[in-house]
Amino acid sequence: NQVALICSGDAGIYGLASLMYELGAKHPETELLVIPGITAASSGAAVLGAPLNHDFCVISLSDLMTPWEKIEKRLQAAAVGDFAMAIYNPSSHRRKDYLQRACDILLETIEGKRPCGYVENIGREGTRAVTCTLRELRDREVNMFTTVFIGNSETEILGDKLITRRGYQAEKGEKAE
Repeated sequence: NQVALICSGDAGIYGLASLMYELGAKHPETELLVIPGITAASSGAAVLGAPLNHDFCVISLSDLMTPWEKIEKRLQAAAVGDFAMAIYNPSSHRRKDYLQRACDILLETIEGKRPCGYVENIGREGTRAVTCTLRELRDREVNMFTTVFIGNSETEILGDKLITRRGYQAEKGEKAE
């Protein structure tokens, strides 16, 4: 039989590909083929502009499979490393304050005026993109259909777009015009 398992986004990024490989190990005669999709980090970044245009990381705030203490360490490391970030699962009915908690952790290292943004309902009806600062983001209400973007030290809000410069001018000490 041929069977297709379809999930949203990319099956290998917070998706079902790893589970299928784990289950597939018990059935070596079964062929598994993962076809890449577009994850919310990529599709949401395109809606916002280019916030992940340099080194970045993706962090989920869901503590269903990862202890919150580990999530905290990852947020701290990303802040110290000056990574742009895509944040998945920023809130849920049970975890209403997790984005606020994450912002508080980031604000220990990152300035409050750091450019950020978020996109709700990426690729769905009602897609909405918002740019703001890290301090403003702390008090925003978002849901599970939202991907949050935290800029790095080179990120700017240009008009209504969130842009992380790749470094062409930055490496020369020049500002983009």
